[in-house]
This record gives sequence, structure tokens and C-alpha cells, in this order.
Amino acid sequence: MAPPIDYAAIAPLLIVLAAACISVLVEAFLPRHQRWPAQVTLSVVAVGAAGLALGLYAGGTPDGITTLADALAVDRPTLFLWGTLLALGLGGILLIADRSVEPGGAFIASAASRAAVGAGGGGGTGGGRLDLPEDRSYGTPGLAPTMQTEVFPFTLFALGGMMAFVAANDLLTMFVALEVLSLPLYLMCGLARRRRLLSQEAAVKYFLLGAFASAFFLYGLALIYGYAGSVRFTDIATAAAGSARSDALLLGGLALLVVGLMFKGSVAPFHTWTPDVYQGAPTPVTAFMAACTKVAAFGAILRVLHVAFGDTRWEWRGVLWAIAIVSMVIGAVLGLTQTDMKRMIAYSSIAHAGFLLLGAISITEQGVSSTLFYLLAYGFTTLAVFAVISLVRNADGEATHLSQWAGLGKRSPVVAGVMTFLLLALAGIPLTSGFTAKFAVFSAALSDGMAPLVVIALVASAVAAFFYVRVIVLMYFSEPAVDGPTVTVPGAFTTAAITLGVLITLLLGIVPTLALDWAGGGGFVG
Repeated sequence: MAPPIDYAAIAPLLIVLAAACISVLVEAFLPRHQRWPAQVTLSVVAVGAAGLALGLYAGGTPDGITTLADALAVDRPTLFLWGTLLALGLGGILLIADRSVEPGGAFIASAASRAAVGAGGGGGTGGGRLDLPEDRSYGTPGLAPTMQTEVFPFTLFALGGMMAFVAANDLLTMFVALEVLSLPLYLMCGLARRRRLLSQEAAVKYFLLGAFASAFFLYGLALIYGYAGSVRFTDIATAAAGSARSDALLLGGLALLVVGLMFKGSVAPFHTWTPDVYQGAPTPVTAFMAACTKVAAFGAILRVLHVAFGDTRWEWRGVLWAIAIVSMVIGAVLGLTQTDMKRMIAYSSIAHAGFLLLGAISITEQGVSSTLFYLLAYGFTTLAVFAVISLVRNADGEATHLSQWAGLGKRSPVVAGVMTFLLLALAGIPLTSGFTAKFAVFSAALSDGMAPLVVIALVASAVAAFFYVRVIVLMYFSEPAVDGPTVTVPGAFTTAAITLGVLITLLLGIVPTLALDWAGGGGFVG
């Protein structure tokens, strides 16, 4: 018999994946000059329709269920994570679709177009980029070029993979979702129109290290299947609680699974890809990846630890304590040495991954709700930070070196003010979402007996605050260089993304109750 399917429960996921398939057909059959408006409209409508379907289903206060032969679990944490991913995905799509900040879009032409341009009179390499003439292959004669649109189906497939990843109820489904979200991201990281060599190097590094991490995950899956005879989370939990077999297979498989999951979450010491990829990828892609991938990775970590391995917490908890400490220390200390804005935010994300682990390893309802809230708060702040970084530019593109941000408060007070507010949120200053999120996670960890870890986290937060404050001091208390960068006036899409990020960051800091209540609305199925 065919397995029963609850289409209402999985409608948001189906809408996003169906839109991704339609987006591929749009790219294949529409004339070039029509693709940008069609792809933007399709992507925004798909995310909006998925959000509407999610709201209608969640509004009925449904019980947690499993569907598709128990391959997917749709419960309250899944609904919260789906809503977070759709909201962040919308902001990421707006940044990707913007054509005003970077004329012609931030993305590289197709291989055939690049070859044609190069044959007509190429340039040399310098500063990590290819100096080729402006590609106008996607524009009508006499008009500015439209942007490359291959990135939109990649974005939708990645978003659909993330939604499946956080809802997966067995390890095999989780592995398939991991590949669906990862492969488009590998390609998107190498599509920068400027600094192409740096972008392509970042994509290759991300792909190679990601392949190793996927192999670790798959090998861990095999060991756990050998132990439990199943890849379903509830069956693994049952076997771990009452099996007479040796725990070597179970703990070895869990260790390998943790490597794969921590890699996606940018948790040290599995973080080595993060600074290079954040720096080399096109900034809209970096924003989308930094916000959404963190949500997907920690959503999956929560489900694996709570549903499959909750009864064995005393075996793995000490190891995750050590990983959390290493991540917080590496993120905070190495962040102090960075001179590039994107790399600094990358190390900030590594430190935040350590803070998130405090909530993830608290096997309590408060730990789940605080981690979910932290992901929501961190995602919107990070999205807005990268959107602001994309506005400060010189002749070579984005001006990301810290010295180029000197005096920005005098050159552009509004942009400097927005950036200051966002950096203070990342530092965890009161009246921002960062303070509320850290308070929630640290409280959950304290109530679960992790006071030493909370003390280390507070010290790491204080250290990390220094490199945020350093940027603020540089913007307001240094004189701008005569030949310094300019601040581009953002278009409607980038303005909307920044406004969304700032408003959510402010609201979650002042009135966080609604989001906290939704995050704590229920536990995982199983």
C-alpha cells in the first residue's frame, strides 16, 4: 500500500521545491531579457505562497505528525524553523535580485558568454579577479545589462533542501536533504562577477571540505544502521536505550554524524571553510548562506540530539562541551586579528555557533525554545549586516578592509548608524535581539547544570564585543580618507532586506514574547 501523505502539513516544502523546478524551466525557455523579472516574481511568490500555506496549517494548532512513510516530521519546532527559513530566504532573494548596488547584478555570466567576451578582448588577472569587459549578453542593445539569473533556481533548491533537512525524521532523508541544500551553495559561491578567482577558490574549498563532511555523515549513518538496524530516529533511540550490543558502533557513528552536522553549522574545529567562503562568495550569497544554513544546521542538530540520542546524553555531552568551548574561543580570539569585514563576521558566526551549542546540548524544552529563538534573531541580524557591507564600495567593488571603513560615520551617517546597531546586536547589547537570545540560551544552560560553560560563554562574549566596538570606533572617531570608498544608494530590494533585518532585530529585543512563545510551543515528535 502507498504510504499516507499529509499534503497540508508538507505544502510549504512542496511549494518551494515545485517553484525550483519551474525556475529551471524558466531559465531554459524564456528569452534572456525576460528571465530576471520572471525569476524574481516566481521566487518571491513561491516563498510568499509557502509562508501562507505554513500560516494556515500552523494556525490550526496541529499536533506533531510524521508523514511520507515517517520520512518527515512536522511538529512545532519544524514549523518554527520553516517560518524562519522562509522569512530569511525572502530577505536573501531580495539581496540576490538587486541590480542597483552592482550594475548588471553581482553574479558572473555563463561560461559561453565569458568565452565570447574574452575572445573579443580580454584582460589580465590582478587583485584576485579577471578584468574582462562588462558582459552585456543579457541585455537588449543600447540598454544596461540585466543580471544573470541562474542563481534563482539554485537558491530555491537550497532553500527547499534546508526545509527538508530540519524536518527529516531519519538519517537517510537527512543525508539526501543535506546534499540538496549543499550542491547549489557550492555553485553559488563561485558566481561572483568581481574578484572571480577568489570566488572560485572559495567555491572549490567549500566543495572539497563539504564532500569530506558528507562522507563523514554517511559513514556515521552506516555505523548507526549497523547498531540499530534502522536509520529512523525513534528506532535508534529505542535501540540505544535497551540494546545489549556494544556501544562502539553507536558512539562511533554519532561522532561521525556530529562532524558532518558541525561542519554545516560552522562550529570549530570544523570551521576552516567559513572565513574563506564568506569572504570569496558574492555578498548576497554570503548573506543567504550565513543566515539560512545556520538555521538548517542547528535545526537538524537539535532533532538528532533530542530525538535519536537524548537517552545517551551522558555519553556525548562532555564532548560537545569541549566543542562548544573550542568554537567560542576560536571565534572570539581569531576574530580580533581580522582586517576584513566579511572574515570578521565569519569568525563572529563561529563564536555564535558555540553559544548556540549551549542551548542544543540542554536536553530540555527551554533549551529547544531558546536555541530556536537565537537562530531567528541571529539570522535577521546577519542578513542585514552583509546587506550593509555590500553598500560600501570602491572602483574594485566592495570595500571590505577595515581601514576603508574609517570615517564612515561622517561620510554616510545613516549607513554607519544602521551598522552600529547591528554590530551591537551581535555583541548582545540590551534592547537588541542579540541580548535577548543570549539571555535565553544562557538561562537554559544554567537551569540544566552547565554553569561553567555559561561563564566561559560570557567571557567569550566580552572578548568578541571588542572587535564589534573596534569597527564602531573606526567609523565615528577616524577621519575619512580623501580617496576612500563611497556608499552606494541601495535599491528597493536591498533597502527592504536591510529594513526587515533591522526591524526584526529591534522588535525581538524589545518585545520578544511572541517569538519565544512560538518557539516554545511544543517538542519534537518522538
